[in-house]
Amino acid sequence: MAVILNYGEQLSVSPHVAVAMEKIALKALQEHNIPDSAEISVLICDNETIKNINNEWRSIDKATDVLSFPLHEGLKDGQSIGDEEFLLGDIIISLERAQEQALEFAHSPEREILYLFVHGLLHLLGYDHCEDEERLEMRSCEESLLASVGAERNE
Repeated sequence: MAVILNYGEQLSVSPHVAVAMEKIALKALQEHNIPDSAEISVLICDNETIKNINNEWRSIDKATDVLSFPLHEGLKDGQSIGDEEFLLGDIIISLERAQEQALEFAHSPEREILYLFVHGLLHLLGYDHCEDEERLEMRSCEESLLASVGAERNE
């Protein structure tokens, strides 16, 4: 299993966050019966970059915190994908937005980056949050995955 981290100019996350992303991804894949040969591409970027991507792909001309682009459908519902290596999809995280939201929610930037990663990963796996029931299921999965690396939410 590989989380392939890519960075915008002069941006990075700590080695601790990168290792936690790997652990989270492995746990999520195991829980969804997806081979650990799957790869996830993650871009850590600034607000301007994510704004441009958001505008190009969603016709929303503003920055956001995280975008997900799944390459497979039905994974949450048990779609078979075989054992070969494959790319699960792309997650794009605005480091600027993560830092802003960390202040707003009174937790560390590392915890916010991990939350955004988990949120994006669950979208790659087929989760959504349009309906209340879906939102509650997704939130429960988010909290479980974050707890697995000690990144619980501060209450």
